[in-house]
Amino acid sequence: MVAESDHPCFLPPADKNVKLWRYMDFTKYVSLLAEEHMFFSRADKFDDPYEGATSHANEPLRKIAYGDTSIPEEAFRQASKFNEWARQWVYISCWHMNEHESAAMWKLYAKTDEAVAVQTTYAKLFEALPNNTYLGLVNYIDYEKDWLPEGNGFWPYVHKRLSFKHEQEVRGVILDIPLTDSGSIGLQANNSESGRRVPVTIDNLIEAVYISPTAPAWFAELVRSITTKYGHTYDVQQSSLAKEPVF
Repeated sequence: MVAESDHPCFLPPADKNVKLWRYMDFTKYVSLLAEEHMFFSRADKFDDPYEGATSHANEPLRKIAYGDTSIPEEAFRQASKFNEWARQWVYISCWHMNEHESAAMWKLYAKTDEAVAVQTTYAKLFEALPNNTYLGLVNYIDYEKDWLPEGNGFWPYVHKRLSFKHEQEVRGVILDIPLTDSGSIGLQANNSESGRRVPVTIDNLIEAVYISPTAPAWFAELVRSITTKYGHTYDVQQSSLAKEPVF
């Protein structure tokens, strides 16, 4: 399995061996090991209401972007309605790109002490994902001033507001629009799924697992024990942020 490549909306990092991190609670980690599936959440289930939205600046900037091309306003209205409906059929997995652990990410995405961070690389994640998945960098722009590209339904899913720039996100995206028996788009359909489970080979994906810096010793031992139980030998260690300071 290999993710889709050469898509204009999904750009890889300059260094494809850069480290990626996913911070999660213990139950999600156990689920990952037990099911060997990675969970992709529906775009419309994220806390950020701008997932799949375009920039506020696009409407006034369209005359500049399209020049003298006459595109009816009704076309943009119909596209807007379709894009809002389609959010429920877009599935996303978010990863933090950083060569080091992030104290901010621990606080934001590890809600309890009983949490871990799964560490991989862009190259390993790309190789692990199935070929209906796209993987690339998120671009951060000013939604009040900056143009967000149009003409491809993926563009809104690789852009976020500047207030999220600290996330340094790489995301995997799956688009699965339903079709009718005649092959047309099923615009009347409503999605009953909360997300999509994507099969992955754990040992090909995970390089190391880091245990929350505030986790007690018994929890650290539990993570190591569960990892061994499922037959995995990658490194499991307490976060380096747990080290005692030297004065």
